[in-house]
Amino acid sequence: MRTFLIRRALLAVFTLWAVTFVVFGLSRLGPDPLLVFVQAENYGLNKETVAKLKAKWGLDKPFLVQYGMWLGHVVRGDLGKSVGAERPVTRIIGEKMAATFQLGVVAWIFSTIVGIPLGVLSAVKRGSVWDYCGRLIALIGQATPAFWLGIVLILIFAVQLDLLPAASKGGGSFWNQARYFVLPAAVLAFDPWAMYLRLTRSSMLEVLDSEYVKLGRAKGVKEWKIVWKHALRNALIQPITTSALVIGSFITGAVFVETIFAWPGLGRLAVESSLNNDFPVLAGVALMFGVIFVGLNLVADIAYAVIDPRIRYT
Repeated sequence: MRTFLIRRALLAVFTLWAVTFVVFGLSRLGPDPLLVFVQAENYGLNKETVAKLKAKWGLDKPFLVQYGMWLGHVVRGDLGKSVGAERPVTRIIGEKMAATFQLGVVAWIFSTIVGIPLGVLSAVKRGSVWDYCGRLIALIGQATPAFWLGIVLILIFAVQLDLLPAASKGGGSFWNQARYFVLPAAVLAFDPWAMYLRLTRSSMLEVLDSEYVKLGRAKGVKEWKIVWKHALRNALIQPITTSALVIGSFITGAVFVETIFAWPGLGRLAVESSLNNDFPVLAGVALMFGVIFVGLNLVADIAYAVIDPRIRYT
């Protein structure tokens, strides 16, 4: 078990290093990096001023030296200052992280409590109306674009029926804020909900056809106990793998949803920083996305060993 965890932890560290290298390298593939730090009204500076600015930001040094300096600041928690707002990037990200985290958790809970039970029901009732309805839901869910679904839900529930707010995060009491979570969380959870359903169904079908399940039925074990206690636990490997990626996509990939619903989170911040050519903020958000993805995958690897002890020795 210890060897397994050490190996996975080292792989996670290497992946994070690769993320930092890619993020910094992309900033140097375009035009002169000085253009990122100098505002439009300052273009046309003379050569002496340009040389001083490059020396100030370390842009006159070789690429690897620049990367080493930048990585050193990142390790110490210094992501620089925003070009437009001239505020620390860590503070800007910290202000937006809570909103994205809250929306991601709500969407993940919704997709899990709906998708996995429907997948189990579809597998147990294989070939029935429930099974066909479940597969149809999975097909629609994975084929529907999030931005289109968000616009349609706003048109129906916010404009025509006037039941739910169309945008922002809201404030006030808990129940008043909960109304603002409904539409963005539903849009964000729709595709993972369908994915959970499909993966759980396929895993359950494989487990239900195994010999130990047939033996349990032959010995008279109750069907609900076979399905929910024995079969489901052995079928959770694929959904757990998906969970790590799904939670990461909720927190880091909600760019369209946060933009459509004007949600004050990291996804919307990434869009604004890219439009404003604010590299420090965009790099900080990208790094945060990478840390979240790598961390959640490490958690999934540990969960494998807990659910299936055989993984510890492989």
